[in-house]
Amino acid sequence: MAVSLSSAGTPWQEPPPGVSTVGGERLGQPGVQLAPSAGAPALPTGLTGQSWLVADAASGEVLAANNAHLRLPPASTLKMLFADTVLPKFDKNTVHRVTDAELAGLGAGSSLVGVKENLDYRVEDLWRGVFLASGNDAVRVLAHMNGGIPQTVAQMQARAQALGALDTKVITPDGYDTDGQLTSAYDLTLFARSGLRNPDFRAYCATRTAQFPGAVDKTTGQRGSFGIANTDRLLGKYPGLVGVKNGYTTNAGATFTGAAERGGRALLVTVMHPTGLQQVYDETAALLDWGFTAAGKVTPVGRLADPPPLPAASAGGAGSTPAAEPPKAAPVEQLSAAREQGEVGWAGWLAAGLCLAAVAAAVHGVRRRPAR
Repeated sequence: MAVSLSSAGTPWQEPPPGVSTVGGERLGQPGVQLAPSAGAPALPTGLTGQSWLVADAASGEVLAANNAHLRLPPASTLKMLFADTVLPKFDKNTVHRVTDAELAGLGAGSSLVGVKENLDYRVEDLWRGVFLASGNDAVRVLAHMNGGIPQTVAQMQARAQALGALDTKVITPDGYDTDGQLTSAYDLTLFARSGLRNPDFRAYCATRTAQFPGAVDKTTGQRGSFGIANTDRLLGKYPGLVGVKNGYTTNAGATFTGAAERGGRALLVTVMHPTGLQQVYDETAALLDWGFTAAGKVTPVGRLADPPPLPAASAGGAGSTPAAEPPKAAPVEQLSAAREQGEVGWAGWLAAGLCLAAVAAAVHGVRRRPAR
């Protein structure tokens, strides 16, 4: 029996005219959308997120949602779309010298990884700065390498459109607070699902700590480095979590999209604008727990749009290399055998020939420790 509930603790905000119904009519309706069957677990109590969504990563089925298409400021979760758009365009070993102009215009209070002008950085270091430290400075350098901020924003908007993310308006590539920059829980989930098809994307979002290039010592002439840590508080704490991206600003509040694998099933959960920063992680974990228990016991209330082919490499850009072919789907028997042998850490194999390959190399063998 289908039920439609009001959001717990936060009133429904009227959507803009023509609210999207991409993924199904119920996802365009206000409040919690849930269709439980006999034996289905109750949703977690005390959820405060203005918008959230739980989806099966393989099938794209939405198990439950709350105000799925409500348009809200994204904060740094928008970096998932930035990475999905730009990451395939440059070889990770490309070295780039940063200029003053590339670091100009960073908003006051921007999250920074510590990129400095007139120093060389490998592309892979810049991406670690994006994913781990949510560094807007690293985003700007990569955007300039991609032809500049306006071109990157236009490409991100086009990519969102291609993904079926019609709630998203891109104004900055880093997600920093800007009037009119909006997205939704549905769209953020699409960005994560598409990005996770890229093995580099998966590796970066699953990395917990790394060394980032520092300044050159004036005495020795040697360049140092310093440690950076992933600001995703569930990474290493929630069993089976493989990323993907968190965000927080004063205007946007807390936002988070997480992907986790358990017992051969992969789920995606997005939570936007709960009552506090810690709540975005607590509520994501609670919804993941619910989703793993509820799978097969609820009727889907909608579906994620299938992602298009991975973006093609830029033609002739500095340091660009041809994009790798998307992984082909292996027979179910091979995937099952690999999973049983512990060779597959991400069970998000997509239906209709799409395949999310393993992230075991990025997440297996990592000791768990309490989140900071």
